[in-house]
Amino acid sequence: MNEKQVHKFVNRYLDATECSILEKSPAHFTVKLSPNADRELTNRPYYWSFVDRMGTEPETMTYLLVTDKQKYEAMANENEAASKASAAESEMDQATNAALNRSLGFVHGSLAAGVRVPREDLYFGSRKLEQLFDAAKTKGSFVYLFQEMDKKSPHPYSSSPYTAWLGVNMRVEFACDRKREEIHCFGVSLATGLCVEQFHDRLLNMKLSPRLPSNVHITRNGLSYNKALNIVEAALERKLKSYDYGWAGDASARLEEELARIKGYYEPLVLNAPGESKAAIEEQFAQRQAEIRWQFEPRVTASAINCGIFHLEGID
Repeated sequence: MNEKQVHKFVNRYLDATECSILEKSPAHFTVKLSPNADRELTNRPYYWSFVDRMGTEPETMTYLLVTDKQKYEAMANENEAASKASAAESEMDQATNAALNRSLGFVHGSLAAGVRVPREDLYFGSRKLEQLFDAAKTKGSFVYLFQEMDKKSPHPYSSSPYTAWLGVNMRVEFACDRKREEIHCFGVSLATGLCVEQFHDRLLNMKLSPRLPSNVHITRNGLSYNKALNIVEAALERKLKSYDYGWAGDASARLEEELARIKGYYEPLVLNAPGESKAAIEEQFAQRQAEIRWQFEPRVTASAINCGIFHLEGID
């Protein structure tokens, strides 16, 4: 994940959580967090418990989020050089302030004291970016959206039918001492039970909104969410049954080889070990066997990454 991708993701997160962006460049954001983002990112449970108990207006934190450290520091150096040039031109004002200090005591140059703004460098693998990923994953695990129509009906009293679809992104992992993953996107019509693959690609061509458009009515669902999920699981199972599982046979053969190798090492140790250390060696042997089985034993697992209800135009 490069700097541009990080910057784009952070920008989308800040917009989605309604944070106030005070300053922005291609390399950074100075942002005042929204209450929801502050709860997710600042780890201040005692403060927020106090706010919730007292019902007071929260004071959220302001952050400097740097998405491209090299570019940001080059910009900072340019600004510092410009500030020095400006300071050289204001020597007369400094002399005036010094005279005021001698006669009237210290006078602060600004009515508002500087506020410390914490800085976070965001790059792939950084702690704060992982926090953003986790927050986005938690909040974005389920969505409820409506398709926006390209053209509005010329008749103000007409109404277009919308069908609710359950969209599910499934991750399938093929694992042994090697690993491979696949993502499968299914959509199930809650009106008819029709199941389609690559549902996400279909959604990419649509404008979606969390608000119900005007002149639209939602058709009645014929399926429950659990029934639609069962249809997705059955479709995925049929797809996986058509795969070639020769890799699993090869992995099982490698597993037997490894088990035989450690058996040849540990069995003589167990036979020749004195009584007080025999139990410890047997325990180590069993633990090593369990580790080898976990590493080499072939397995296929499927899990839902995220899902949503999408109300789409038409009756399917």
